[in-house]
Amino acid sequence: MSARQLRLAPSILSADFAKIGEEIQAMEAAGADWIHVDVMDNHFVPNLTFGPPVCSAMRPHIKTFMDVHLMISPVDASLEAYAKAGADLITVHAEAGPHLDRTLQAIKNLGKQAGVALNPSTPESAVAYVLDRIDLICVMTVNPGFGGQSFIKSQVEKVRNLRKMIGERDIRIEIDGGVTPETAPLVVAAGADVLVAGSAAFKGGPTFYRSNLAEIRRAGESA
Repeated sequence: MSARQLRLAPSILSADFAKIGEEIQAMEAAGADWIHVDVMDNHFVPNLTFGPPVCSAMRPHIKTFMDVHLMISPVDASLEAYAKAGADLITVHAEAGPHLDRTLQAIKNLGKQAGVALNPSTPESAVAYVLDRIDLICVMTVNPGFGGQSFIKSQVEKVRNLRKMIGERDIRIEIDGGVTPETAPLVVAAGADVLVAGSAAFKGGPTFYRSNLAEIRRAGESA
């Protein structure tokens, strides 16, 4: 396993939206380290989810860490709104604006941690010249836009390469997509230390959240 403590970040995209506050509270009580919020614009990705007002409404229920993943383009004009909505970390896609370095500077200037997401076809070289500006790299192990997709195994090598690139820098590697007890050991062994789990975390309803998370954590820590 990675030398870092493994973090589990259930994706609220898989929650019951009619009870989102209760779902967040149940997940945190079950052992979630972070809450992952997938923001989609039906332009950069083929789905539409949460705007800043919904994120702001979620914030009082999140007692751990609000991990906001912006799958929107152009992204720069929206950064301040999501910062004000309470994000602790804002992750943008490498292709979501023309000047990634400037975007990351803007996130930092808003007082937030900054992340970069890499789609399955985006090479790790996309972050080579911004490593000193980021706190997290999100490796998409499915194509962004929908939950419940199958894990893309080619991304394990990307994780391994990124961990080498990062070296001694204080940067986490997050995995988003198809995380299950079967795939968690693969990515943790390669160097990942944050796992976003959607379907695998929320399956069965609140009665099963604790056991779902425990199974994923146990599998990841076994790597």
